[in-house]
Amino acid sequence: VQLVESGGGLVQAGGSLRLSCAASGNTFSINAMGWYRQAPGKQRELVAVIATDGGSTNYADSVKGRFTISRDNAKNTMYLQMNSLKPEDTAVYYCYANVGPNTSWGQGTQVTVSS
Repeated sequence: VQLVESGGGLVQAGGSLRLSCAASGNTFSINAMGWYRQAPGKQRELVAVIATDGGSTNYADSVKGRFTISRDNAKNTMYLQMNSLKPEDTAVYYCYANVGPNTSWGQGTQVTVSS
């Protein structure tokens, strides 16, 4: 499975962005998917996870109430709607997909939030 993120960019604090993660290849084997982020000098942080059918989601406390994860299995695409962005949300965001016993990763997309 190959994953390609898009939608990152520069936004002012309080603004919104929507990230997309498009999957290709053996997509029928994809199970849970999610987003990680990593800021310079910080550990990688799990941001949000969504179950195979989209019926269950989990979020990091730092983004609860501001970010929404969703997926459209018909389009093989996952999304992360990010609202009320803060400077501390600045990071490279990576999507991942659990494919059987393995994990596929995207290349990452930069999100920069200016104060």
